[in-house]
Amino acid sequence: MTLYVVATPIGNLKDISERAKTTLASVHTVLCEDTRVTRKLLDAYEIKINVLSYHQHSGAPKISQVIGLLEQGHDIALVTDAGTPSISDPGGQLVETLVATFGDRLRVVPIPGPSAVIAALSVSGVSADRFTFLGFPPNKKGRQIFFDRLAEIETTIVFYESTHRILKTLVEIDKRFPNRRLVVCRELTKLHETIYRGTPSEVTKHLESSSIKGEFVIVM
Repeated sequence: MTLYVVATPIGNLKDISERAKTTLASVHTVLCEDTRVTRKLLDAYEIKINVLSYHQHSGAPKISQVIGLLEQGHDIALVTDAGTPSISDPGGQLVETLVATFGDRLRVVPIPGPSAVIAALSVSGVSADRFTFLGFPPNKKGRQIFFDRLAEIETTIVFYESTHRILKTLVEIDKRFPNRRLVVCRELTKLHETIYRGTPSEVTKHLESSSIKGEFVIVM
């Protein structure tokens, strides 16, 4: 039995490897966050395969279903809506559970590819020899602590933020690091990809005069 952890495009559907396409076409089932999103990708490459949703709200019954498929000898591919599974993604918990359940009986194979973290770092112009990735800042509880602790990190910092909270996040950074240079990437690899550079207040002005729609990666 094999679990393939397959990276998919973060925006541009052409950013998928031949190996990823071959893998997705060969397995019994593709586990995905949103079946509608994944079917769009599969349809683009005429891949006809069974898809099964697995997301942050999936409970024990869904995990049992996945375990059952593997016990029957079926190979499964795990994908996320965009990018590499398990990276700030509920798929990580599933991989952990399956490895704990099957041990060496389960072959876990990475099919590498796009990652918003790496894409942002590659164009940031900031040293990426060492960096700390923090996922998404907390929505409510622990949010102030999250930003307070940034001062303790000595490496380059990378984290995600949503369209709904990007301006609030820039305010929090500006309170603590008004002169810190940021690189804020919006909609990487998509039609409206934009990279903003400057202090928190400068980036805020750029966003307010252009658009705050989309997903963001912040490098500081």
